[in-house]
Amino acid sequence: MSTAPPGRARRWLRESWSRIREPGTVPDLGRLAVGASVVGAITGLAAASFRVLLTDASRLRDELIAWGHLHWWGISLVLAVCGGATALAASLVHRVEPHAEGSGIPRVEAVIEGRTEPGSARILPIKYVGGLLSIGAGLALGREGPSVQMGGNAAIIVARLTRSSREHLQILVAGGAAAGLATAFSAPIAGGVFVLEELVKRFEPRTTLATLIATASGFASAHLLLGESGSELDTIAFRPPSFGQAPWVLLVGLLCGVLGVGYNALVMGGLRLADTSRIPVEIRAGGIGVGIGAIAWFAPWLVGSGGNLTQSALLGQGTLGVVLGVLAVRIVLGVVSYAALTPGGLFAPMLVLGSHLGLAVGIVADQLDPHAPEAAGLALIGMAAFFTASVRAPVTGIVLASEMTGSTTLLAPTLGACAVAMLVAMTMRSEPVYDLLTTRAVRNARANRREAG
Repeated sequence: MSTAPPGRARRWLRESWSRIREPGTVPDLGRLAVGASVVGAITGLAAASFRVLLTDASRLRDELIAWGHLHWWGISLVLAVCGGATALAASLVHRVEPHAEGSGIPRVEAVIEGRTEPGSARILPIKYVGGLLSIGAGLALGREGPSVQMGGNAAIIVARLTRSSREHLQILVAGGAAAGLATAFSAPIAGGVFVLEELVKRFEPRTTLATLIATASGFASAHLLLGESGSELDTIAFRPPSFGQAPWVLLVGLLCGVLGVGYNALVMGGLRLADTSRIPVEIRAGGIGVGIGAIAWFAPWLVGSGGNLTQSALLGQGTLGVVLGVLAVRIVLGVVSYAALTPGGLFAPMLVLGSHLGLAVGIVADQLDPHAPEAAGLALIGMAAFFTASVRAPVTGIVLASEMTGSTTLLAPTLGACAVAMLVAMTMRSEPVYDLLTTRAVRNARANRREAG
């Protein structure tokens, strides 16, 4: 009985394993599906617990402020807690894991594009704890950025444990990012669309598969902590749109386009000041936290990620003076908070600005035009249009606004406003904010490698 030489057998095994690992084969897709489901489950638990703890932190902050008003020295305690928490968050980023800074979405985008190395597993815990500290302290930052980066980092950990290829890792990172955003906003479709439209910038079948599986798995695991979750935000029942309302809708798109471009410039300007500042990171962040605490002492509803403000706008609540005042204050708070260089996202603050700009137009329209759309409807349209102008991801903006409110009545006018906002941003030659931040993240990563080497 003849047997194959050992060398030939080894060669046959290597060739067989190579064929199994080839992209698009059944075994490869199976491995990808399993990996994406594991990444989604981890991300869902991390993002859901992060969301729950942030809600508790906001409640504790409000209770501390209410208790502090009963004592003459209460304001000192509030300022110390807010400043200390922000300084500690900045210190964790600066001294332990610099790649956990800011939104985290730009770094995930850079990893997916292959422009930077995946990074350390430390990113996930530092992002988690730092985000709780900074957003819990009242900084005008969102939970979605940290959730996206935690999902991406969970994918990196799983890919390394399973010794996946670099391409496989990048696909899993995209899936984890989608699961993180979907869980943060209870918007599964928007999570997947954002990753494909903004981070990957193409509808590639394997990436789409991983994104869908990770998002579904993430939602299932998040359900264990969040339970049944309906729409993220409530709004009124809207009248069907009509052509007579078009001028007001287009005006919202125009104003959102201009303000979105300006906001991007302010955010990047604030980061340039922070990058060139000689003030120690902890002291600078602590000072910002103290300032946020002072605002919270007098108006606790103004600080934090701003979900309560977006909610009130979507119900059409507020006078023109108050709405414009909130808009102005939140622009400043958003820029200053992001310049603290602590973990925290840009999505939620953008939704506050867009909804209030739309609401302001709606209040004026209501006084001048009896056939004008509801102010709350223009607030919803403003959410999507401002996001489109800043991020340049119109499909995500439209889907996100619809999913978060559970309303599809205004899809057509929202599409028109987003088109105008995008046209304005492109005409003004403004780069999308995440493209700008990704370039900065890549540059900082290279600088960190040179310092470490």
